[in-house]
Order: sequence, then C-alpha cells, then structure tokens
Amino acid sequence: MSYRVKSYAAQSSSSPLAPFQFERRIPRADDVVIEILYCGVCHSDVHNVRNDWGNANYPMVPGHEIIGRVIATGAGVTRFKEGDHVGVGCLVASCQRCDACDHGHEQYCQNGATYTYNHTDPIDGTRTFGGYSEKIVVAEDFVLKVPNTLDLAGAAPLLCAGITTYSPLRHWKVDKSSKVAIVGLGGLGHMGLKLAKAMGAEVTLFSRSPGKERDARRLGADHIVISTDVQQMAAVAGRFDLIINTVPYKHDVNPYIPTLASGGTMVMVGYLGPLDNFNTGPLVFRRKALAGSLIGGIAETQEMLDFCGLHGIHSDIELIAIQDINQAFERMLKADVKYRFVIDMNTLKESI
Repeated sequence: MSYRVKSYAAQSSSSPLAPFQFERRIPRADDVVIEILYCGVCHSDVHNVRNDWGNANYPMVPGHEIIGRVIATGAGVTRFKEGDHVGVGCLVASCQRCDACDHGHEQYCQNGATYTYNHTDPIDGTRTFGGYSEKIVVAEDFVLKVPNTLDLAGAAPLLCAGITTYSPLRHWKVDKSSKVAIVGLGGLGHMGLKLAKAMGAEVTLFSRSPGKERDARRLGADHIVISTDVQQMAAVAGRFDLIINTVPYKHDVNPYIPTLASGGTMVMVGYLGPLDNFNTGPLVFRRKALAGSLIGGIAETQEMLDFCGLHGIHSDIELIAIQDINQAFERMLKADVKYRFVIDMNTLKESI
C-alpha cells in the first residue's frame, strides 16, 4: 500500500512553506518505511525552495537530514527491522554500477545520483519529497544505522553538515600530525571544528569578526584568526595542511591561499559559482591546491555516524516546531542560530 502523509511544502519560489499532503510511493521489496522523528534544516533547503540554483520543481518538500524509526520493511530487507532508529541523508538512489558507485562514492554517480527531494525516482519516475514530512520510503541500501549512543535530534544534522565536513577530513587523511583550519562558524563550520579535533588535529577557526572565541574553543578550536586582520593572516602564512571553507555564499578566497603550507589544499564545501579574479600563482609556485567536496558516500556516512557515536559528537541544535519553519529560514539567513535548526516532526500532527 502507499502512504498518504502530511508535510510542509513550497508551492513556488516566493511562497512560504505551508501544510501539504501527498502520497508516498508504494514500498518495494528492498524498501524501508520510516516514521520521521526529526529533520535538520540545511542552508541548501532555502536555496532549493527559493530556486536560487534554477532547478526547482514545485510543490517541493525539503529536508535531507532525517532521523526516524522503522515502521515497515519490504520482503527483501535484511539489515533493518521495525523499531530501529535510522537515518536518511542527501541521497536515496544511484546507479550502483558506475566507477564512482563501485568505489563507494554514490554522491558522484556518473549516471546521476537521486537526491532525497526535488529529484525523480529512477525506477517509477515519481517525485522525491524530503524530510519535512511524516514518513519516507527509502531503499535499504540508502538507509543508515543510528548508533544508540547518539541523541536522535542532535544526530539529524550529521546527515549533511556532519558528512560534508567529515568526508574531506578523511580524504585528506587528517590525523594528530595535521594542522587544519575551518573557514566560517555555522552549521558546517561548527561540525568541522568538532570532527577535526576528534581526529587529533591542531584546529584553527577563520572568522571575519571577533567575539566568537569562547564558542570556537568550546567546539574544538585551538586558535582563532580574524581573517579581516592583515597582521593575523600574515602570522599564519604557510601553516595549514588543509583548510575547509564552509562559507555558503560568494566571497574572496584569495586571502586564505597564502596560509596553506606547500602541498596544502583548501576544500570548498559550499557552491559559490565562478570565482572572480582568483590568483593561481600561489598554487603553481607553492604546489597548493583548491578543491571541492560534496557530502559523502553511504559507507562513509555510516562510518561518520559510528565515529560520532564513539566520540560523543552531536550537532549543536535549536529544536523547533514545523510551524516555525519560515521564521527559521529567515533566521538562518541572518546566521541567527547556534548552530543548526532541527524540526521536531511530532509537531506536524498539529498542522493538518
């Protein structure tokens, strides 16, 4: 049977999110049916809802930081049972046969990964709707086990903000010998600090403005550098093996390149579009690199959850009711949250 579910959806790029009902697809043999308990609010939810990237389809139900409880499984499901606490991140399908998928990098699927919302199911062509809803139906291969040591609400943002920062830290082999810097102290940045510190690195926060020192140190920063202070930037020239730039809007990245050590890399995890007046000289003459990274594959996301469970790492969250989602969007755009909104989906029962 299919499931008729309540949700909050955008009907256009300019409309507020509002109550909306729709039918989830009929579960298949390899599907897991999940009652959604919590859903994180990601900056990309705003971008998608407002069609900032030009690929929006409406109505749109956002949400890809999903924590829930299994309420049914298909006949072919072997890894999950009713009552299990599970997670669903940004991906719900991929071809699972290309080189990227074979190497566990489903997010880079050469035939196109299927995202949790605003995409099309590759099997039946139905629209994918996200986690601002009561239930979701997802193939077993894209469902994640939530360690029982994790707080469920605090675990929700790990499914995007957590893996987005964990993946480059792992790819560039961060350990206790590494000097890592994080640019920006928001939803992604605060996770980057926590994860890099847990891996043993010496961690620095780059911030444009003072006043964040106490919080940054609480989250794992050993040092704080004000990036608008020329003297402070000069003092850390040539220091960092890895910089993770979490800023989600267009900005000048040139000032950070001199702070990389020779052979160091700055990884962009936010989509900025074309970079204006980027100077390649320091890259060539000091063998530095500018790279990008997108979320993580399913196995790596499970590894991240297990790592967070082992080290007691959660996102710092503000729990909200679904009825407050539009105000949360506006507050998030003003950086008025420490550091991630999470929706208590139990409040959805009051909406329709």
